[in-house]
Amino acid sequence: MSSFIPPGERIVTVEDAKELQLHQRHVVSLEARPMNVEGRGEVTIRDLVRNCLRMRPDRIVVGEVRSGEALDMLQAMNTGHSGSLTTVHANSPRDALARLETLVLMAGYDLPIRAIREQLASALDLVVQMIRHPDGSRQVVAVTEVQGLEGEVVVTADLFVGGVDGVRPTGTRPRFADRLAQRGVDLPARLL
Repeated sequence: MSSFIPPGERIVTVEDAKELQLHQRHVVSLEARPMNVEGRGEVTIRDLVRNCLRMRPDRIVVGEVRSGEALDMLQAMNTGHSGSLTTVHANSPRDALARLETLVLMAGYDLPIRAIREQLASALDLVVQMIRHPDGSRQVVAVTEVQGLEGEVVVTADLFVGGVDGVRPTGTRPRFADRLAQRGVDLPARLL
């Protein structure tokens, strides 16, 4: 997915252990560090997400959110870093949204669930679900659009669903297609 990021954009990656291999020119890689034997010197993913905002990134790529850094990532996505990417482990796109809610609560702030859901609905456009096969290969099995918030519910729509034989479009027109068109980006007809 990162290959679709325009070459002139500055990307900051944040990971526990450096695994991502982006091939763009303007990539800054940040890596977490465990505490030393004296119990000092730890640099967490959350620390790195906060600090990468000072590096003028166009895009932030977080290898995986597992804790309170989910809140910082959502806030970054809602304050000018749209198009950023992160991964989260979950069993389905809906479960990923629920898990992100839980991870945001781990940030240590007493935020109301509605406020968290508003952040999710505003920050996220797509949830792409992948599975890993026993041979180690990975496959996309769902692409779900986050369409907004209605009442207390984050509304989603499956754009592509599938299984071991591949994904197929559901026929649902993505709402974000109009926003892209306003920016001069035309999606191929097979995606609409």
